[in-house]
Amino acid sequence: MAKPSIESLLEQERFELRPKSGGGLLSYEVWGYQEKGKTVVTRYNLAYINHLICHVDNGRVLGFDNAHDYHHRHYMGEVTGVAFNSYEETLERFQKEWLEIVTATRGK
Repeated sequence: MAKPSIESLLEQERFELRPKSGGGLLSYEVWGYQEKGKTVVTRYNLAYINHLICHVDNGRVLGFDNAHDYHHRHYMGEVTGVAFNSYEETLERFQKEWLEIVTATRGK
């Protein structure tokens, strides 16, 4: 019988953004384990928080996570389910959308 993998915190970072970079906070939290030399992500929470842009959902302008047993996207207080292929694709989508938001709102 295979030994169950033990989940651990793989990444936890917070970046305070300068106003000229859009302001706010980027937060990354990723949990998982190593199996046969590969990283398996079990839980994640990616968020762009800026209270000057969003006054609901604790200031979360954009976020992706898999809490509550499903993958979903937060945008300006609205939560919608999303298709999930991989954590890497989700991270890429988050970064692309965050940059689009910052570009559209910079200086406003």
